[in-house]
Amino acid sequence: MPPRRSGALRIALVGTRGVPARYGGFETAVEEVGRRLVEAGHDVVVYCRTTTGGPRPATHLGMRLVHLPALRRRSLETLSHTGLSVAHLLTHRVDAAIVFNAANAPWLPLLRAACIPVATHVDGLEWKRAKWGGIGKRYYRVVEALSVRWSDALIADAQGIADYYRDEFAAPTEQIAYGAPKTDGAAFDRLSAVDLTPGGYHLVVARFEPENHVDVIVDGYRRSDAELPLVVVGSAPYADDYTRRVHALADDRVRFLGGVWDQELLDQLYVHCATYLHGHSVGGTNPSLLRALGAGAATIAYDVSFNREVLESSGRYFRTPDDVTSALHEAEREPEKLRRRGKRARLLAARYDWDHVASRYEELCRALAAREFPRSRPSGRRLRLGPAAGTRSSEWPLVQPASAPGGGSAPAPRRAPGRPAARPAAAGSSDVPSARTAQS
Repeated sequence: MPPRRSGALRIALVGTRGVPARYGGFETAVEEVGRRLVEAGHDVVVYCRTTTGGPRPATHLGMRLVHLPALRRRSLETLSHTGLSVAHLLTHRVDAAIVFNAANAPWLPLLRAACIPVATHVDGLEWKRAKWGGIGKRYYRVVEALSVRWSDALIADAQGIADYYRDEFAAPTEQIAYGAPKTDGAAFDRLSAVDLTPGGYHLVVARFEPENHVDVIVDGYRRSDAELPLVVVGSAPYADDYTRRVHALADDRVRFLGGVWDQELLDQLYVHCATYLHGHSVGGTNPSLLRALGAGAATIAYDVSFNREVLESSGRYFRTPDDVTSALHEAEREPEKLRRRGKRARLLAARYDWDHVASRYEELCRALAAREFPRSRPSGRRLRLGPAAGTRSSEWPLVQPASAPGGGSAPAPRRAPGRPAARPAAAGSSDVPSARTAQS
Protein backbone atom coordinates (compact mmCIF):
# COMPACT_ATOMS: atom_id res chain seq x y z
CA MET A 1 0.00 0.00 0.00
CA PRO A 2 1.44 3.43 -0.95
CA PRO A 3 2.34 5.89 1.81
CA ARG A 4 -0.36 8.32 2.82
CA ARG A 5 0.05 11.94 1.76
CA SER A 6 -0.85 14.69 4.22
CA GLY A 7 -4.64 15.11 4.31
CA ALA A 8 -5.17 12.21 1.89
CA LEU A 9 -7.59 9.40 2.65
CA ARG A 10 -7.51 5.74 1.82
CA ILE A 11 -10.89 5.02 0.27
CA ALA A 12 -12.34 1.66 -0.84
CA LEU A 13 -15.09 1.37 -3.45
CA VAL A 14 -16.77 -2.01 -3.01
CA GLY A 15 -19.70 -3.99 -4.42
CA THR A 16 -19.60 -3.35 -8.19
CA ARG A 17 -18.13 -5.16 -11.16
CA GLY A 18 -15.31 -2.66 -11.02
CA VAL A 19 -13.47 -0.63 -13.63
CA PRO A 20 -12.95 0.03 -16.48
CA ALA A 21 -16.71 0.61 -16.52
CA ARG A 22 -18.44 -1.71 -18.97
CA TYR A 23 -21.84 -2.47 -17.52
CA GLY A 24 -24.03 -0.09 -15.53
CA GLY A 25 -24.48 3.08 -13.57
CA PHE A 26 -22.61 1.90 -10.47
CA GLU A 27 -19.51 1.08 -12.48
CA THR A 28 -19.63 4.43 -14.27
CA ALA A 29 -20.00 6.22 -10.93
CA VAL A 30 -17.00 4.33 -9.51
CA GLU A 31 -14.90 5.29 -12.52
CA GLU A 32 -15.93 8.94 -12.65
CA VAL A 33 -15.81 9.53 -8.90
CA GLY A 34 -12.75 7.36 -8.26
CA ARG A 35 -10.59 9.09 -10.86
CA ARG A 36 -11.47 12.49 -9.41
CA LEU A 37 -10.72 11.37 -5.87
CA VAL A 38 -7.30 10.24 -7.10
CA GLU A 39 -6.78 13.63 -8.76
CA ALA A 40 -7.65 15.23 -5.39
CA GLY A 41 -4.76 13.30 -3.84
CA HIS A 42 -6.55 10.33 -2.27
CA ASP A 43 -5.55 6.67 -2.45
CA VAL A 44 -8.50 4.84 -4.00
CA VAL A 45 -8.84 1.07 -4.23
CA VAL A 46 -11.58 -0.48 -6.37
CA TYR A 47 -12.63 -4.12 -5.98
CA CYS A 48 -13.23 -5.75 -9.39
CA ARG A 49 -14.80 -9.06 -10.41
CA THR A 50 -12.55 -11.34 -12.41
CA THR A 51 -13.78 -12.65 -15.74
CA THR A 52 -12.53 -15.76 -17.50
CA GLY A 53 -9.67 -14.78 -19.76
CA GLY A 54 -10.26 -11.10 -19.11
CA PRO A 55 -7.53 -8.54 -18.42
CA ARG A 56 -6.55 -7.79 -14.82
CA PRO A 57 -4.81 -4.40 -14.81
CA ALA A 58 -3.23 -3.31 -11.54
CA THR A 59 -4.40 0.29 -11.91
CA HIS A 60 -6.90 2.31 -13.91
CA LEU A 61 -6.91 6.12 -14.09
CA GLY A 62 -4.82 6.18 -10.92
CA MET A 63 -7.10 3.85 -8.95
CA ARG A 64 -5.58 0.68 -7.53
CA LEU A 65 -7.52 -2.44 -8.54
CA VAL A 66 -8.02 -5.64 -6.57
CA HIS A 67 -9.37 -8.50 -8.71
CA LEU A 68 -11.37 -11.21 -6.94
CA PRO A 69 -13.65 -14.01 -8.22
CA ALA A 70 -17.41 -14.44 -7.81
CA LEU A 71 -19.90 -17.26 -8.05
CA ARG A 72 -21.39 -17.16 -11.55
CA ARG A 73 -25.03 -17.28 -10.53
CA ARG A 74 -27.23 -14.23 -10.86
CA SER A 75 -28.53 -14.51 -7.29
CA LEU A 76 -25.08 -14.97 -5.72
CA GLU A 77 -22.60 -13.14 -7.94
CA THR A 78 -22.73 -9.75 -6.22
CA LEU A 79 -22.90 -11.10 -2.67
CA SER A 80 -20.09 -13.63 -3.11
CA HIS A 81 -17.70 -11.13 -4.66
CA THR A 82 -18.39 -8.52 -2.01
CA GLY A 83 -17.80 -11.09 0.72
CA LEU A 84 -14.30 -11.73 -0.63
CA SER A 85 -13.74 -7.99 -1.01
CA VAL A 86 -14.69 -7.33 2.61
CA ALA A 87 -12.39 -10.15 3.77
CA HIS A 88 -9.54 -8.48 1.87
CA LEU A 89 -10.43 -5.10 3.40
CA LEU A 90 -10.15 -6.49 6.91
CA THR A 91 -6.42 -7.02 6.37
CA HIS A 92 -5.88 -3.96 4.12
CA ARG A 93 -7.54 -1.24 6.12
CA VAL A 94 -8.85 2.05 4.74
CA ASP A 95 -10.16 5.29 6.24
CA ALA A 96 -13.58 5.00 4.61
CA ALA A 97 -15.46 2.46 2.50
CA ILE A 98 -18.33 3.04 0.08
CA VAL A 99 -20.37 -0.12 -0.49
CA PHE A 100 -22.57 -0.02 -3.58
CA ASN A 101 -25.87 -1.95 -3.57
CA ALA A 102 -27.97 -2.74 -0.51
CA ALA A 103 -27.77 -6.42 -1.52
CA ASN A 104 -24.31 -6.43 0.08
CA ALA A 105 -25.65 -5.48 3.52
CA PRO A 106 -24.99 -8.90 5.16
CA TRP A 107 -21.26 -8.05 5.09
CA LEU A 108 -21.63 -4.65 6.78
CA PRO A 109 -21.31 -5.97 10.37
CA LEU A 110 -17.78 -7.18 9.55
CA LEU A 111 -16.76 -3.68 8.50
CA ARG A 112 -18.41 -2.18 11.57
CA ALA A 113 -16.67 -4.73 13.83
CA ALA A 114 -13.34 -3.76 12.24
CA CYS A 115 -14.12 -0.05 12.90
CA ILE A 116 -14.02 0.79 9.17
CA PRO A 117 -16.51 3.62 8.59
CA VAL A 118 -18.90 2.68 5.79
CA ALA A 119 -21.56 4.33 3.66
CA THR A 120 -23.95 2.22 1.59
CA HIS A 121 -25.29 3.38 -1.75
CA VAL A 122 -28.71 1.73 -1.59
CA ASP A 123 -29.52 1.88 -5.34
CA GLY A 124 -33.21 1.71 -6.30
CA LEU A 125 -36.20 -0.33 -5.18
CA GLU A 126 -34.76 -3.66 -6.30
CA TRP A 127 -37.58 -5.73 -4.81
CA LYS A 128 -39.90 -4.25 -7.44
CA ARG A 129 -37.93 -5.78 -10.31
CA ALA A 130 -39.81 -8.56 -12.11
CA LYS A 131 -36.67 -10.67 -12.56
CA TRP A 132 -36.64 -11.54 -8.85
CA GLY A 133 -38.94 -14.27 -7.58
CA GLY A 134 -40.53 -14.36 -4.15
CA ILE A 135 -37.32 -15.24 -2.31
CA GLY A 136 -35.35 -12.56 -4.15
CA LYS A 137 -37.95 -9.90 -3.43
CA ARG A 138 -38.01 -10.81 0.27
CA TYR A 139 -34.22 -10.76 0.36
CA TYR A 140 -34.09 -7.21 -0.99
CA ARG A 141 -36.66 -6.08 1.56
CA VAL A 142 -34.50 -7.57 4.33
CA VAL A 143 -31.24 -6.04 3.12
CA GLU A 144 -32.82 -2.59 2.92
CA ALA A 145 -33.41 -2.86 6.66
CA LEU A 146 -29.91 -4.23 7.29
CA SER A 147 -28.38 -1.34 5.33
CA VAL A 148 -30.22 1.12 7.54
CA ARG A 149 -29.12 -0.68 10.71
CA TRP A 150 -25.45 -1.32 9.87
CA SER A 151 -24.31 1.59 7.70
CA ASP A 152 -22.79 4.72 9.15
CA ALA A 153 -24.45 6.64 6.31
CA LEU A 154 -26.77 5.89 3.41
CA ILE A 155 -26.47 7.31 -0.11
CA ALA A 156 -29.55 7.82 -2.31
CA ASP A 157 -29.29 8.95 -5.92
CA ALA A 158 -32.81 10.42 -6.15
CA GLN A 159 -35.23 12.32 -3.94
CA GLY A 160 -37.77 9.51 -4.32
CA ILE A 161 -35.29 7.00 -2.86
CA ALA A 162 -34.43 9.38 -0.02
CA ASP A 163 -38.15 9.80 0.68
CA TYR A 164 -38.64 6.03 0.71
CA TYR A 165 -35.96 5.46 3.37
CA ARG A 166 -37.26 8.34 5.44
CA ASP A 167 -40.86 7.12 5.27
CA GLU A 168 -40.09 3.40 5.71
CA PHE A 169 -37.34 3.60 8.33
CA ALA A 170 -37.05 7.21 9.57
CA ALA A 171 -33.55 6.96 8.10
CA PRO A 172 -31.69 10.02 6.77
CA THR A 173 -29.68 9.75 3.57
CA GLU A 174 -27.00 11.60 1.67
CA GLN A 175 -28.62 12.45 -1.65
CA ILE A 176 -25.95 12.29 -4.37
CA ALA A 177 -27.02 11.79 -7.99
CA TYR A 178 -24.92 10.73 -10.97
CA GLY A 179 -23.33 13.03 -13.52
CA ALA A 180 -24.75 13.78 -16.95
CA PRO A 181 -22.16 13.77 -19.75
CA LYS A 182 -22.48 16.77 -22.05
CA THR A 183 -22.40 15.52 -25.63
CA ASP A 184 -21.29 17.64 -28.58
CA GLY A 185 -24.10 17.68 -31.13
CA ALA A 186 -22.10 18.53 -34.24
CA ALA A 187 -20.92 15.15 -35.57
CA PHE A 188 -23.30 12.63 -37.13
CA ASP A 189 -20.98 10.67 -39.40
CA ARG A 190 -21.46 7.36 -37.53
CA LEU A 191 -25.22 7.32 -38.10
CA SER A 192 -24.80 6.27 -41.72
CA ALA A 193 -23.34 2.96 -40.52
CA VAL A 194 -26.83 2.05 -39.23
CA ASP A 195 -28.67 3.80 -42.08
CA LEU A 196 -29.97 6.70 -39.99
CA THR A 197 -30.02 10.48 -40.41
CA PRO A 198 -30.13 13.32 -37.82
CA GLY A 199 -33.65 13.85 -36.50
CA GLY A 200 -34.88 10.89 -38.50
CA TYR A 201 -35.73 8.35 -35.76
CA HIS A 202 -37.10 7.80 -32.28
CA LEU A 203 -34.75 6.09 -29.80
CA VAL A 204 -34.98 3.59 -26.92
CA VAL A 205 -31.88 2.53 -24.94
CA ALA A 206 -32.62 -0.03 -22.23
CA ARG A 207 -32.01 -3.48 -20.89
CA PHE A 208 -34.99 -5.69 -21.78
CA GLU A 209 -36.68 -6.08 -18.41
CA PRO A 210 -40.38 -5.57 -17.56
CA GLU A 211 -39.79 -2.61 -15.24
CA ASN A 212 -38.09 -0.78 -18.15
CA HIS A 213 -41.35 -0.95 -20.15
CA VAL A 214 -39.76 -1.55 -23.54
CA ASP A 215 -42.86 -3.58 -24.44
CA VAL A 216 -45.15 -0.66 -23.60
CA ILE A 217 -43.06 1.67 -25.76
CA VAL A 218 -42.95 -0.70 -28.73
CA ASP A 219 -46.68 -1.42 -28.44
CA GLY A 220 -47.50 2.28 -28.28
CA TYR A 221 -45.30 2.97 -31.27
CA ARG A 222 -46.94 0.14 -33.25
CA ARG A 223 -50.37 1.67 -32.63
CA SER A 224 -49.19 5.06 -33.88
CA ASP A 225 -48.94 6.32 -37.45
CA ALA A 226 -45.42 7.63 -36.79
CA GLU A 227 -43.40 8.06 -39.97
CA LEU A 228 -39.98 7.95 -38.31
CA PRO A 229 -38.61 4.51 -37.35
CA LEU A 230 -38.21 3.41 -33.73
CA VAL A 231 -34.59 2.38 -33.02
CA VAL A 232 -34.20 0.06 -30.02
CA VAL A 233 -30.75 -0.38 -28.44
CA GLY A 234 -30.22 -3.03 -25.78
CA SER A 235 -30.89 -6.62 -24.81
CA ALA A 236 -30.94 -8.74 -21.63
CA PRO A 237 -28.92 -11.76 -20.54
CA TYR A 238 -31.69 -13.30 -18.40
CA ALA A 239 -34.95 -12.28 -20.11
CA ASP A 240 -35.55 -14.46 -23.17
CA ASP A 241 -39.33 -14.58 -22.71
CA TYR A 242 -39.59 -10.83 -22.33
CA THR A 243 -37.32 -10.25 -25.35
CA ARG A 244 -39.58 -12.46 -27.45
CA ARG A 245 -42.61 -10.48 -26.29
CA VAL A 246 -41.01 -7.17 -27.27
CA HIS A 247 -40.08 -8.47 -30.72
CA ALA A 248 -43.57 -9.90 -31.23
CA LEU A 249 -45.13 -6.47 -30.57
CA ALA A 250 -42.99 -4.73 -33.19
CA ASP A 251 -43.90 -3.99 -36.79
CA ASP A 252 -41.51 -3.44 -39.68
CA ARG A 253 -40.87 0.19 -38.65
CA VAL A 254 -39.05 -0.95 -35.48
CA ARG A 255 -35.31 -1.55 -35.77
CA PHE A 256 -33.54 -3.61 -33.11
CA LEU A 257 -29.82 -2.82 -33.00
CA GLY A 258 -28.98 -5.03 -30.01
CA GLY A 259 -26.12 -3.87 -27.80
CA VAL A 260 -24.19 -0.89 -29.18
CA TRP A 261 -20.62 -0.73 -27.84
CA ASP A 262 -19.30 1.93 -30.21
CA GLN A 263 -19.08 4.99 -27.96
CA GLU A 264 -19.20 7.56 -30.76
CA LEU A 265 -22.19 5.91 -32.41
CA LEU A 266 -24.09 5.72 -29.14
CA ASP A 267 -23.41 9.39 -28.41
CA GLN A 268 -24.63 10.35 -31.86
CA LEU A 269 -27.77 8.24 -31.48
CA TYR A 270 -28.70 10.20 -28.36
CA VAL A 271 -27.84 13.62 -29.77
CA HIS A 272 -29.62 13.27 -33.10
CA CYS A 273 -32.81 11.38 -32.19
CA ALA A 274 -36.17 13.09 -32.72
CA THR A 275 -37.25 11.79 -29.30
CA TYR A 276 -35.76 9.51 -26.66
CA LEU A 277 -38.26 7.16 -24.98
CA HIS A 278 -37.33 6.13 -21.44
CA GLY A 279 -39.29 3.42 -19.65
CA HIS A 280 -37.17 2.83 -16.50
CA SER A 281 -39.30 2.91 -13.36
CA VAL A 282 -37.59 1.46 -10.24
CA GLY A 283 -33.90 2.34 -10.21
CA GLY A 284 -33.72 5.91 -8.94
CA THR A 285 -31.88 8.45 -11.09
CA ASN A 286 -31.10 6.50 -14.25
CA PRO A 287 -27.79 7.00 -16.09
CA SER A 288 -29.37 6.52 -19.52
CA LEU A 289 -31.82 9.33 -18.77
CA LEU A 290 -28.96 11.60 -17.71
CA ARG A 291 -27.13 10.88 -20.96
CA ALA A 292 -30.26 11.83 -22.91
CA LEU A 293 -30.50 15.01 -20.83
CA GLY A 294 -26.89 15.94 -21.56
CA ALA A 295 -27.46 15.24 -25.26
CA GLY A 296 -30.40 17.64 -25.37
CA ALA A 297 -32.83 14.89 -26.39
CA ALA A 298 -36.56 15.59 -26.18
CA THR A 299 -37.58 12.80 -23.82
CA ILE A 300 -40.80 10.85 -23.35
CA ALA A 301 -40.44 9.10 -19.98
CA TYR A 302 -42.36 6.66 -17.85
CA ASP A 303 -44.31 8.63 -15.27
CA VAL A 304 -42.58 8.07 -11.94
CA SER A 305 -41.09 10.56 -9.50
CA PHE A 306 -37.48 9.63 -10.35
CA ASN A 307 -37.95 10.63 -13.99
CA ARG A 308 -39.92 13.79 -13.23
CA GLU A 309 -37.23 14.88 -10.79
CA VAL A 310 -34.65 14.82 -13.59
CA LEU A 311 -36.68 16.06 -16.55
CA GLU A 312 -39.09 18.52 -14.96
CA SER A 313 -40.94 20.45 -17.69
CA SER A 314 -38.61 19.28 -20.46
CA GLY A 315 -40.26 15.85 -20.51
CA ARG A 316 -43.46 14.25 -21.71
CA TYR A 317 -44.68 11.31 -19.64
CA PHE A 318 -46.49 8.03 -20.26
CA ARG A 319 -48.00 5.09 -18.42
CA THR A 320 -49.82 3.18 -21.16
CA PRO A 321 -49.26 2.33 -24.84
CA ASP A 322 -51.93 4.89 -25.72
CA ASP A 323 -49.91 7.57 -23.90
CA VAL A 324 -46.89 6.65 -26.04
CA THR A 325 -48.99 6.83 -29.20
CA SER A 326 -50.25 10.30 -28.29
CA ALA A 327 -46.78 11.59 -27.41
CA LEU A 328 -45.31 10.35 -30.69
CA HIS A 329 -48.13 11.94 -32.71
CA GLU A 330 -47.46 15.26 -31.00
CA ALA A 331 -43.70 14.94 -31.51
CA GLU A 332 -43.94 14.45 -35.26
CA ARG A 333 -46.58 17.17 -35.68
CA GLU A 334 -44.73 19.83 -33.63
CA PRO A 335 -40.96 19.67 -34.24
CA GLU A 336 -40.42 23.19 -32.91
CA LYS A 337 -41.78 22.12 -29.53
CA LEU A 338 -39.25 19.27 -29.55
CA ARG A 339 -36.40 21.72 -30.13
CA ARG A 340 -37.52 23.86 -27.18
CA ARG A 341 -37.71 20.81 -24.92
CA GLY A 342 -34.24 19.74 -26.04
CA LYS A 343 -32.79 23.14 -25.16
CA ARG A 344 -34.45 22.98 -21.76
CA ALA A 345 -32.94 19.51 -21.20
CA ARG A 346 -29.41 20.79 -21.86
CA LEU A 347 -29.91 23.52 -19.27
CA LEU A 348 -31.11 20.99 -16.69
CA ALA A 349 -28.08 18.80 -17.37
CA ALA A 350 -25.83 21.40 -15.75
CA ARG A 351 -27.16 20.25 -12.35
CA TYR A 352 -25.62 16.80 -12.85
CA ASP A 353 -21.89 17.47 -12.96
CA TRP A 354 -19.36 14.73 -12.20
CA ASP A 355 -16.94 17.17 -10.57
CA HIS A 356 -19.67 18.25 -8.17
CA VAL A 357 -20.72 14.63 -7.55
CA ALA A 358 -17.12 13.66 -6.74
CA SER A 359 -16.75 16.58 -4.33
CA ARG A 360 -19.84 15.36 -2.47
CA TYR A 361 -18.32 11.88 -2.17
CA GLU A 362 -15.06 13.42 -0.95
CA GLU A 363 -16.90 15.39 1.74
CA LEU A 364 -18.75 12.25 2.77
CA CYS A 365 -15.54 10.22 3.01
CA ARG A 366 -13.87 12.91 5.10
CA ALA A 367 -16.84 12.95 7.45
CA LEU A 368 -16.77 9.15 7.69
CA ALA A 369 -13.03 9.11 8.41
CA ALA A 370 -13.53 11.76 11.13
CA ARG A 371 -16.46 9.72 12.48
CA GLU A 372 -18.84 12.63 12.18
CA PHE A 373 -21.95 10.48 12.36
CA PRO A 374 -24.34 9.48 15.15
CA ARG A 375 -23.09 6.61 17.30
CA SER A 376 -26.54 4.99 17.08
CA ARG A 377 -28.38 4.29 13.85
CA PRO A 378 -32.10 3.78 13.13
CA SER A 379 -33.18 0.28 14.13
CA GLY A 380 -34.02 -0.89 10.61
CA ARG A 381 -37.60 -1.68 11.62
CA ARG A 382 -40.18 -0.58 9.10
CA LEU A 383 -42.70 2.02 10.17
CA ARG A 384 -46.39 1.27 9.94
CA LEU A 385 -47.87 4.75 10.22
CA GLY A 386 -46.93 6.20 6.85
CA PRO A 387 -44.49 9.11 6.45
CA ALA A 388 -42.10 9.37 9.35
CA ALA A 389 -41.01 12.45 11.17
CA GLY A 390 -37.48 11.07 11.02
CA THR A 391 -35.84 14.34 12.05
CA ARG A 392 -35.09 15.92 15.36
CA SER A 393 -34.75 19.64 15.84
CA SER A 394 -31.40 19.18 17.58
CA GLU A 395 -29.82 17.65 14.45
CA TRP A 396 -29.06 20.41 11.95
CA PRO A 397 -26.79 20.16 8.92
CA LEU A 398 -23.12 20.52 9.91
CA VAL A 399 -21.98 21.43 6.41
CA GLN A 400 -23.63 24.20 4.43
CA PRO A 401 -25.04 23.21 1.01
CA ALA A 402 -22.58 23.72 -1.82
CA SER A 403 -23.53 25.54 -4.99
CA ALA A 404 -23.91 23.52 -8.14
CA PRO A 405 -21.61 24.28 -11.07
CA GLY A 406 -22.62 27.46 -12.86
CA GLY A 407 -24.08 29.02 -9.73
CA GLY A 408 -27.37 27.09 -9.67
CA SER A 409 -28.75 25.01 -6.88
CA ALA A 410 -27.26 21.61 -6.23
CA PRO A 411 -29.55 18.63 -6.68
CA ALA A 412 -29.55 18.08 -2.91
CA PRO A 413 -28.05 19.83 0.13
CA ARG A 414 -24.90 18.40 1.73
CA ARG A 415 -25.08 17.41 5.35
CA ALA A 416 -23.02 15.34 7.72
CA PRO A 417 -23.63 11.57 7.47
CA GLY A 418 -26.70 10.51 9.41
CA ARG A 419 -27.88 14.07 9.92
CA PRO A 420 -31.40 14.72 8.63
CA ALA A 421 -32.14 17.82 6.61
CA ALA A 422 -35.30 19.42 5.37
CA ARG A 423 -36.66 18.07 2.11
CA PRO A 424 -35.85 20.25 -0.86
CA ALA A 425 -38.78 21.77 -2.68
CA ALA A 426 -40.24 19.65 -5.45
CA ALA A 427 -38.56 20.26 -8.77
CA GLY A 428 -41.32 21.15 -11.14
CA SER A 429 -44.18 19.12 -9.89
CA SER A 430 -34.49 8.44 -10.40
CA ASP A 431 -28.09 1.25 -15.29
CA VAL A 432 -24.31 7.27 -16.94
CA PRO A 433 -24.40 4.82 -19.83
CA SER A 434 -21.64 4.93 -22.36
CA ALA A 435 -20.92 2.46 -25.09
CA ARG A 436 -19.99 0.30 -22.09
CA THR A 437 -23.02 1.04 -19.91
CA ALA A 438 -25.90 2.20 -22.12
CA GLN A 439 -28.08 -0.88 -22.10
CA SER A 440 -28.80 -0.83 -18.36
